[in-house]
Amino acid sequence: MKKFIFFLVSICAFNLNAQHTISGTFTPAEDYTWLIAYRLKPGTQVYAADTAIKNGAFTMTLPENAEPGTYRLVYAVPQEEYNFDIIYNGKEDIIFNFNSDDGASFKSSTENTILNEYEAAIATAEQNFISYYTNQEQDELLYQNLIQEILNIQERYEEKSNGLLAYHFIKANKPYMPTKLESVQDYVQHKKEHYFDAIDFNNTVLQSSGFLKDKLANFVFTALPLTADKVDLKETEINKNIVLINSHIEQLSASFKFHIYNDLWNYAVAYGYNSVSDFIYNTYLNELAKETNNIEIKNAIEAHNRLRLGEVAPEIIWKKGTELLKLSDLNGATNYVLVFWSSTCGHCLKELPALHKELSGKNKIKVLAIGLEDDTENWKQESKNLTSFEHAISLGKWDSEYADLYDIHATPTYFILDNEKRIIAKPENDKAVVEFLEKIY
Repeated sequence: MKKFIFFLVSICAFNLNAQHTISGTFTPAEDYTWLIAYRLKPGTQVYAADTAIKNGAFTMTLPENAEPGTYRLVYAVPQEEYNFDIIYNGKEDIIFNFNSDDGASFKSSTENTILNEYEAAIATAEQNFISYYTNQEQDELLYQNLIQEILNIQERYEEKSNGLLAYHFIKANKPYMPTKLESVQDYVQHKKEHYFDAIDFNNTVLQSSGFLKDKLANFVFTALPLTADKVDLKETEINKNIVLINSHIEQLSASFKFHIYNDLWNYAVAYGYNSVSDFIYNTYLNELAKETNNIEIKNAIEAHNRLRLGEVAPEIIWKKGTELLKLSDLNGATNYVLVFWSSTCGHCLKELPALHKELSGKNKIKVLAIGLEDDTENWKQESKNLTSFEHAISLGKWDSEYADLYDIHATPTYFILDNEKRIIAKPENDKAVVEFLEKIY
């Protein structure tokens, strides 16, 4: 999981004419070539600057009108994975060293030093407190001392950051601490009840960073009863958590809420929580996507939903002579293979004949080859060489009906279905198709 490093900044006394730099090193040097900075805003990000990384070193000059706030530094692709956040205060140059194991360590920045110290200290103290429960300790004095240590750290760093923007993040991160000895069950429940006590969701400094997104995601997916030990129970509790967080953010802007729910949807998909991702999309994200005109993301989510493993493959209809055939009507096989190809695609003309040869004589497997074509001439000729396949054509190629329905962006693309036409695999090539099927038979 990427580390978020907050460089907290003062908006006050900002000199619009000052021009500052972000500089430092990336290790190992050969792994990094370019750095891009985006200014984060509620629900979006805006390009700020970029620079080359040469022999592991870089200096990025920010524009004179660069606003104070959180900046996302992207150092590889995909951008949503290879990045970390800093905060630029408009008054100082920033220097850090980055390595792939430990993330960024800052050589110059007062506010970041304070925040990083706080994050390390509070994380260690909280882990010590949790260990009290996991080690099944019974010493009540030790319990109170562990609580007091956390409270002292929080108070010390709130005082130390007073007047800095670091204060916004430190204050908002204040953890729940019991006032007396609690059972682990009571502690978990009370921590959940008080999770958002210190957070001001209207704080634009917090909105223009990754802080709220991370806090909300952590709550949604980890603030669960100890008894929720099965997937269906977890998903039910996660959905309850989503309803709860909505009560905290429902008055915020649509763009900010879309950003939050889209991230939560992606987390749910990554965890394989289909009922959670469906709940997020159907209850919140669908309407927010329309309201904020994020139609491309809406379409991508809907494509994912209809093509994910376990879903019945979308209907395909084609003509065979004068007869109208449907995918849903195909029978007599244990498994079905859909392959989207083109008669002008070099990879297709290599892989499909190989697949045809491998599956020849296997009566429990039927293949439907859907040609994405601009016309029928080449398709008719090449189809004749694949006699054991069923053949359908979708004119319009990338803009055709079935290219859109099955979200096809490259040929050949494969889907393997069970006898109920449910999608059970999406192999990358013909060899992977054969390997998957060999595991079944």
